[in-house]
Amino acid sequence: MKRRPLLVAPALLLAPRARAAGWPDRPIRVVVPYAAGTNSDVQTRLVTAHMAQTLGQAFVVENRAGAGGSVGAEAVAKARADGYTLLTGSNGPLAINPALQPRLGYAVADFEAIGMISRASHTISVRADAPWTTLAEFIAAARAEPGRITMGSSGTGSATHFTLEMLQGQAGIRLTHVPYRGSSVAVPDLVAGNVASVCCELTTVLPTLRGGLTRVLALAAEARSPLVPDVVTAVEAGLPGFTGASWVGLVAPAGVPAEAMAALSRAFLAATADTTVQSRTREAGADPAPVVERSPAGFAAFIQREAARVREVAASSGMKLE
Repeated sequence: MKRRPLLVAPALLLAPRARAAGWPDRPIRVVVPYAAGTNSDVQTRLVTAHMAQTLGQAFVVENRAGAGGSVGAEAVAKARADGYTLLTGSNGPLAINPALQPRLGYAVADFEAIGMISRASHTISVRADAPWTTLAEFIAAARAEPGRITMGSSGTGSATHFTLEMLQGQAGIRLTHVPYRGSSVAVPDLVAGNVASVCCELTTVLPTLRGGLTRVLALAAEARSPLVPDVVTAVEAGLPGFTGASWVGLVAPAGVPAEAMAALSRAFLAATADTTVQSRTREAGADPAPVVERSPAGFAAFIQREAARVREVAASSGMKLE
């Protein structure tokens, strides 16, 4: 069967498909390829709860973690393309893994974009009692003793690992990377003093920051966050153009009938435009996706750009996935 590509020109989104009369007439399953409680999981449950009200059918969230998101992604890629099985798509399964892993059980072309939900900016964080109070001090210390400072990430080949590699390349420093099984594991280890610093999402470090246990040296974003207005961006701290974020969206197996995709898109747009949903997204430390990237075409184009960025960072850093 010919695959319908995820990254398509807008005109192709209008191509004829099979009819889906009476859709939906049963619950819709959403596979989150990460553990419960992660940013992807939280954002998915928030948006699909609103979509359920619009469509009049329940959304059942299934956490299926493993292999950097590839286990859940493969399961959805092989599911029946009827609109009743969706995937929470993010950096790992849709940009990083396809770019760096030659043998995957799926391809990006196996999916079709619905829209982006949110982005969670990455941070360079340390313990509250760390000797560095600014990013400049941290970089100076790393330059003075290459490899001495450890930095945790949410895993080898993760989105935060890529931001770590960009930091090393742009700042001209060498850190010792400590990969964890998610940022939710790395931050407690930072608080315990087992790692000197972490690159993690603001969503993950926010509770310990508010509790006075950690300090965010810089936010890898274009602008400061209203949640932590005193935290400078990496750009302000002297790294021009330095940004990094973990993004979350919904995709479906390629070939879902037009009526089902249209209904999903309408419900998704209504959910992501809802002021309560947006407020709760921000409270969790993430930013609602820009309007253009909430659309199928906009999200598809964004994924294409992210995949290109991944390849560029991987090439410059020599990073490879095992």
